[in-house]
Amino acid sequence: MKLRSIELALPDPAAAATFMTEIWGMADAETKGDTHYLRGSGPFPYLVAFEKSDDEFVRSTTFVCTAGELEALKARIAAAGWMASPTVSEDLGGGHGLLVELPEGTILRFLVDAAEVEPVTGRDLPVKLTHVVFNAADAEACGHAVEDILGFRVSDRTKGMVFVRCNDSHHSTAFARAGFASLNHVAFEMEDMDAVMRGIGRLRDHALVPAWGPGRHGPGANVYAYFIAPFGPVIEFSTAVEKVPEDYKAGAPEDWTWPPNRIDQWGISDKDFDGLRRAEERFRFRRDWEAAPL
Repeated sequence: MKLRSIELALPDPAAAATFMTEIWGMADAETKGDTHYLRGSGPFPYLVAFEKSDDEFVRSTTFVCTAGELEALKARIAAAGWMASPTVSEDLGGGHGLLVELPEGTILRFLVDAAEVEPVTGRDLPVKLTHVVFNAADAEACGHAVEDILGFRVSDRTKGMVFVRCNDSHHSTAFARAGFASLNHVAFEMEDMDAVMRGIGRLRDHALVPAWGPGRHGPGANVYAYFIAPFGPVIEFSTAVEKVPEDYKAGAPEDWTWPPNRIDQWGISDKDFDGLRRAEERFRFRRDWEAAPL
């Protein structure tokens, strides 16, 4: 199973797409009506979709999987009684599968038979999404729920987050201990550390400085730089997330502590806690479909 894309609704998708292509560093994939699709260098037809809406919210976060994985998901979700519905994707790449609402309202979409595209060159294009992180009222419960029902695995726990994987990448998602449910941030996988640093420089050229970073995380060990996008959400340049084996032992909060005044392995950057918190509260979840038998 792989994380593929996130679908966001917001009032001015064209402006968001312009920022992401002309400054952040994505490529335009296609515009269908009022929906803008943006891609990276890898084989997924798009990584981010911006759809026009009066309100801003997360429509879905999309994973691609095998037919066997999808059937197993259907059985476990139906047995758990979660809100879910079959779906046929009208987004780039097509595919079919299911939509599911997690206990705190997070909407995930799982697709099979979704088409891929030829990779493109561009040293500063993101390759893919590294992870999409969600805020949670009860991060521990969310971690247990996706382990039990979705078949994901908790990789690590810190005082701030529960990190979850769906393949050998340390985390494809995580649940932040925020006290509310919303989008925390979206991370874009860059080719290497130089691409991350060039991205920071490119945004500085436009008077945008990191809200946190550059740095190197503990869990996952990925290099990062977080920015608050002009259109609202927190977005991250990331690279070199750790690959973990099946028998990886999940760490506990006491395994991930830092010396005073440090919040990552390097300890060279400050963090705009208040600005990030405000941005992390903006994009909530909305289900615009009815539950139906799987």
